[in-house]
Amino acid sequence: MEVRLEHLAGADAGIVLLGLDRPAAKNALGRQLMAEFRQALADLGSDASVRVVVLHSLVPGVFCAGADLKERAEMTPAEVAVFVQGLRSAFSGLADLPMPVVAALEGAAFGGGLELALCADLRIAGADARLGLVETALAIIPGAGGTQRLPRLIGAARAKELIFTARRLGAEEAGRLGMVDRVVPAGQALDSALALAREILPNGPVAVRMAKLAVNRGQGLDLGAGLAFEQACYAQVIPTQDRLEGLAAFREKRRPQYRGR
Repeated sequence: MEVRLEHLAGADAGIVLLGLDRPAAKNALGRQLMAEFRQALADLGSDASVRVVVLHSLVPGVFCAGADLKERAEMTPAEVAVFVQGLRSAFSGLADLPMPVVAALEGAAFGGGLELALCADLRIAGADARLGLVETALAIIPGAGGTQRLPRLIGAARAKELIFTARRLGAEEAGRLGMVDRVVPAGQALDSALALAREILPNGPVAVRMAKLAVNRGQGLDLGAGLAFEQACYAQVIPTQDRLEGLAAFREKRRPQYRGR
C-alpha cells in the first residue's frame, strides 16, 4: 500500500489521516500511488462520518518529491498527457472533498508534491520543510494545477517569479508569502495539523461543509453572486437537526452533540 487511510477513534472520531507511504521513491507520484489515492478520495467523499482529513507523509523527511520521473521517462508523449490530466483531476478531487483538508508538510514538497499540498484547505509546515514549483528547471510547467492555485493564493506576480525561477523556498519564507498558513518546529507539523483538526471537529459538520463550499465557490464569483451563493448554502443548514441541537445546547448551557443531520 502506498496510500493509507487511518480513521481515528474515541474523542478523535471523525478525523481521518490520509498518508502517503512510498519510501523507496520519496512519495513520488507514480501510477500505483495515484490509483490508490483516487480510491482513497472516493472512500472519503462517500463517508458522511468523516469530518476532517489530515494529509501527511508516512515517510520521514519528505512530504512528496513530485512526479515519478523514472516512470515518466518511459511514457510516450501521449501517455504523459493522459497521466498529467489524471493528476490534475485527482488533485481537484482532493480540493473538492466536502470536508476540510489540512496538509502537514515535513521535508520536501516539490513540483507535484507542492501542487498536491495546494489543494488542501490549510497547510502547516515544519520548519525544515522545503517547497517549490520546480518544473521549469525540467523544461516543463506545473501541470496539476500549480499555475492556477498558487497565483490565487499568493498573487500572480509572486507566483510567476517562483514558477519562472523554479525557486525552492524554506518554510519561513513560504509562510511569509502565504503558501503555508503556519510554520511549526520541525517534526511537529502532523501534531499541529491534528490540533487544528480537533478545533474543527466539535462544530456542526453540515455547517462546516457548507462554509467550505461557500468560500470555495464564492472566490470565482462577483460579490453579488457570491452573496447569493452564500444564501443558498445557508438555506441548507436551516432544516438540519444539528441547528436545533445547537440552539438547545446554547439555551441549556451545555456542549452540543452534533450528528451531521
